[in-house]
Amino acid sequence: MERLFNFSAGPAALPLSVLEEAQRDLLCYPGAGCSVMEMSHRSRPYEEIIEKTEATLRRIMNIPDDYAVVFCQGGATMQFSMAAMNYARQGQKAAHAVNGVFSKKAFEEASRWCDAYKITDTKTSVPEITEDMILPGTAYLHITGNNTTSGTMYRKLPEHGNIPLIGDWTSGILGTEIDVRDYSLVYAGAQKNMGPAGVAVAIFKRGSVLPDIDPVVPSLLRYETMDKTGSMLNTPPTFAIYMCGLVYKWVEEQGGVSELQKLNEKKSQILYDVIDSSKLYKGIAEKDCRSIMNVTFTLPDEENTNAFLEMAKKRGMISLAGYRSVGGIRASIYNGMPIEGVECLAECMVDFEKGYRE
Repeated sequence: MERLFNFSAGPAALPLSVLEEAQRDLLCYPGAGCSVMEMSHRSRPYEEIIEKTEATLRRIMNIPDDYAVVFCQGGATMQFSMAAMNYARQGQKAAHAVNGVFSKKAFEEASRWCDAYKITDTKTSVPEITEDMILPGTAYLHITGNNTTSGTMYRKLPEHGNIPLIGDWTSGILGTEIDVRDYSLVYAGAQKNMGPAGVAVAIFKRGSVLPDIDPVVPSLLRYETMDKTGSMLNTPPTFAIYMCGLVYKWVEEQGGVSELQKLNEKKSQILYDVIDSSKLYKGIAEKDCRSIMNVTFTLPDEENTNAFLEMAKKRGMISLAGYRSVGGIRASIYNGMPIEGVECLAECMVDFEKGYRE
């Protein structure tokens, strides 16, 4: 079957050249005598893979030496709890900026551990955050850099004083430039812009976590323990990490994150131009905080929405339905989505408004 343009929000499209390289290595990784999925995580070939993967990520994100990079299981959802356990004591206040479904889930998971409170609570906007909004005794401020459900993205960092800033950049990492030095912790699930589902990357400033983490916190949920063991306290998600390494190499070959951000801005603007000039489509996110990763919009009713999705599918585009609680259309245009796919979608949008249904 011919590959279609996959606009899925995650697991998302991967660069074709990355998939082709993985295909070549699938049966037998060069010099190993077996597949990456079969080799021991303690073997020298795999140690080289994970070391090279981390080194490449450090280069393309300009990660300083005083920041650790660890590969964790459990996805970003596990990080919701792990971040709280490492940066707040039980019952301590923690500020959460809620601006969508997953930032709300992060707040809810943190609330199981500490006294989390919402510093903002929006869906289609990203309000400015000032230091005077943070309550005394707050352990950290948590933000979700890119909101996939409504298609919003932080354009300006919040003011947070001396408390740690934690950023969930799952759907923005490697697609837009992030200065990790602005954060105590940045984390991201891989399945949007870094690789397949199964691994999350956490980048944290060494010494920023609590010096006296509660003894009840499991070893696998301690950032410093994961750092000291090279992300191999137990068997890591070996194949997912290998795939991330291929994606990191691809990012570097494209000219780095800055060049991909320029391309993503161009891709998203193609779609926003259609939306802004249309009488049929209505953008969901407010204009000053639109995402360059997830373009969201609605049509007048469910009948038009379903007809549009059917027309797009006939033209070779899939996974455009909006998040179930938001509805409408969501075009996730991560790094793996070529500009040709975006142009195809824009043409479909224009034609649909003209009355075409094929």
